[in-house]
Amino acid sequence: MGERGGGTDEARVRREGGEVVPQTDLHTRLQGSLVSACLSLEPKRAVQPSMLTEKVPVGLMSSVVAPEKPTANTMGPKEVELILVKEQNGVQFTSTTLVAPAPSQTHPSGEEERETWGKKIDFLLSVIGFAVDLANVWRFPYLCYKNGGGAFLVPYLFFMVIAGMPLFYMELALGQYNREGAAGVWKICPIFKGVGFTVILISLYVGFYYNVIISWALFYLFSSFTGELPWVHCNNSWNSPNCSDWADNSTVNDIYKATPAQEYFERGVLHIQDSNGIDDLGRPRWQLTSCLAVVIVLLYFSLWKGVKTSGKVVWITATMPYVVLTVLLLRGVTLPGAIDGIKAYLSVDFLRLCDAKVWIEAATQICFSLGVGFGVLIAFSSYNKFSNNCYRDAIITSSINSLTSFFSGFVVFSFLGYMSHKHNVALDKVVRDGAGLVFVIYPEAIATLPGSSVWAVIFFIMLLTLGIDSAMGGMESVITGLIDEFKFLHKHRELFTLFIVTATFLISLFCVTNASIIPQLAGGMYVFTLLDHFAAGTSILFGVLIETIGIAWFYGVDRFSDDIEEMIGQRPGRYWRLCWKFVSPCFLLFMVVVSFAMFNPPNYGSYMFPPWANMVGWCLAISSMTMVPLYAIYKLCTLPGKFCDRLAYAITPETEHHLVDNGEVRQFTLQHWLVV
Repeated sequence: MGERGGGTDEARVRREGGEVVPQTDLHTRLQGSLVSACLSLEPKRAVQPSMLTEKVPVGLMSSVVAPEKPTANTMGPKEVELILVKEQNGVQFTSTTLVAPAPSQTHPSGEEERETWGKKIDFLLSVIGFAVDLANVWRFPYLCYKNGGGAFLVPYLFFMVIAGMPLFYMELALGQYNREGAAGVWKICPIFKGVGFTVILISLYVGFYYNVIISWALFYLFSSFTGELPWVHCNNSWNSPNCSDWADNSTVNDIYKATPAQEYFERGVLHIQDSNGIDDLGRPRWQLTSCLAVVIVLLYFSLWKGVKTSGKVVWITATMPYVVLTVLLLRGVTLPGAIDGIKAYLSVDFLRLCDAKVWIEAATQICFSLGVGFGVLIAFSSYNKFSNNCYRDAIITSSINSLTSFFSGFVVFSFLGYMSHKHNVALDKVVRDGAGLVFVIYPEAIATLPGSSVWAVIFFIMLLTLGIDSAMGGMESVITGLIDEFKFLHKHRELFTLFIVTATFLISLFCVTNASIIPQLAGGMYVFTLLDHFAAGTSILFGVLIETIGIAWFYGVDRFSDDIEEMIGQRPGRYWRLCWKFVSPCFLLFMVVVSFAMFNPPNYGSYMFPPWANMVGWCLAISSMTMVPLYAIYKLCTLPGKFCDRLAYAITPETEHHLVDNGEVRQFTLQHWLVV
C-alpha cells in the first residue's frame, strides 16, 4: 500500500518496487499508461460527469488503479469505463474498468467471429429462393384444384399457422443463436446430434435427383432455341405409332395414345423406351449428362466461396421467377378459356373439407413446401448477425412462400383453361401435377402461341432459376453442416465443396441412363422415381419431429425463449411456446404415423417396382433416420461415469457441464418438463 503525505505538493507515494516517486510524477506516468491502454482497447463509452467519485485518499489509490484479475472470458472486444478519481490535494487520477460487452454485440460463447451475409437482403432472398421451388408451381395449384378449390386454403392456412410458421421460426432462431450448421447446433443437447446428421443426409439424397430436374429444364431450354419447337408434331425419330394430337385423342382410348409433348418428354428426353425397368441400367445419355454437368458447375461456383458468392447469385435466381410468372400471367389471362380455368382453380367446395384426405394433403404440403427439416434454414441463419430479428424474417419469408404458391396457381390455370378450351375437352383431362405439368402440359400450351420459341425460353429460364437456388440451399446445408462439425475443413471449403458436388454428379448419372448394359441395377427415370419417393418422405417428418422434441422438451422451451430474447430483445409469446412444446410435436407425430399407414409403393405410369426395389428405397429412408439412435448410443457409450452421469451430460448443454459436476441437472427436475 502507498502512503499519503499530509496533502502537500511534496507528497510521495511508495510503489511496490520500493521506488519513491513524487505524486505529480506518478500522476503523469499513470495517465500516460492509461491513455495507451485505452487506445489499445475498443472505447465504448465516453467519460460522463456522473463518473466522478468522491475524494479518495491517495493511500487507497492502489486499489483503484491495480489491474483487474483476469477473467475466464477474455475473448472479443471489451468496453472501457473511464473513471476520474479526484484526490484531496487536487491531484487527479484516471482508472479504467473493463466492462463486459452487451450480448447483442458479440456472441455469448466468445467464439471467433463467423462469416456473415454481405447484406440482409442476401439472406432473405436465399431463404425465399430455397423455399420457393418447383413444387410451388407444379404441386400446390393441382392440390388446390383437386381438393375443393378455395376451400383447400382453410386447412392449408390452419396448418401453416399451427405448424409451418412455428417450425420455420424455430429453425431460423436455432441456427442464428448457435452460429453452426445442422449438426453443430446440438451442443445444446448433445444426445440429439444424430438428427443433425439425419437432415444432412436427407439434403444429400435429395441433391442426387433434384439436380436432374434442373438438367431437364436446361435440356428443354437449349431445345427451345429453334424455329419450331420439337414437341409440336409426331414426325420425329423418337415418336411411336401411338403418337397423336389432341384432336385424335378425343376420339380414341387415351390409354393407347400419347401427345407429341408427352412422347418428347418420355421418349425424346428420358428415352424410357430404351429401358425395361428398374433392373435395366444403361449408359448415361450424353445430352442429359452434359446438362447435368453444367448444373453442377453452376452450383459449384455459386457455393465455393460461401455466402459471399451465393448471396449474390440469388439476386437473379430468387427474383427471376417472379418476373417470369408475372409476364406469363399477363399473357395467360388474354387467352381464350383462361378465365374458366382460373374460376375452376378458385371454385369453393366446402363439402370437400369433410374428407380427411384433404386435410392430410394440406398438412403434407405445408411440411414440404417451407423446406423445414433439410437443415437449410439452420445453415443460412447461422451466417446472420447475432442480433438479427429472426422472428420478423420467419414471418416474412414463410408468408411470401405461401403467397407465391397461391399466385402461381393463376398462372398455371390460365394456361390449363386455354388448353381445355382449345381442344374442347374437360379441364380434368389436362390438369395434372408434378413433372407432367411443367414438362408436358405447359410446353404444349406454349407451343400453340405466336412466338412460341420465345415463350418457351422464358418459361424454362424460370424453371431453371426456381430449381438452382433450391439446389444451392440443399448443398449449403451439407457443406455448412459438415464443415462446422469437422473444423479442419474450414480451411479447405473450396476443395470440400468440389468434392460434394462431384459426388452428387456421379450419383446423379444413374438418373440419366437408358440403354441396357449392366443388368440388375436401374433405368434412369426409374432410379429418379425411387429416390423421389423415399429420400425425403417419412424420414424428413421424423427428423423434424425429433428436432422439435429435442429443442422444446430436452433443451427447454423456456431456455430456447431466453436465447431468442437475448438475440432480438423480445421473448416469444405464449402462442409460439405452446406450438413448439405441444402443438407442433403432436402434428408431426400424426404426420409420421399417417405416412406409414398410407404408404403406397412407387410406380411410374403402369410400371410397378419389384419388391427388391422397394426394399432398397426403405433402406435409403431408414439410413438417414437411424442416425438419431446410433449417435445417441455412441454418445452414451463414450461419456465417462455411471449411466445416470452419462445421461446427464448427454442431455445438458455443453456450456453447462460444470453444473452436472455439481449435481445440478435441470432435466432431472419436474419443473423443467412442466414450464412453458
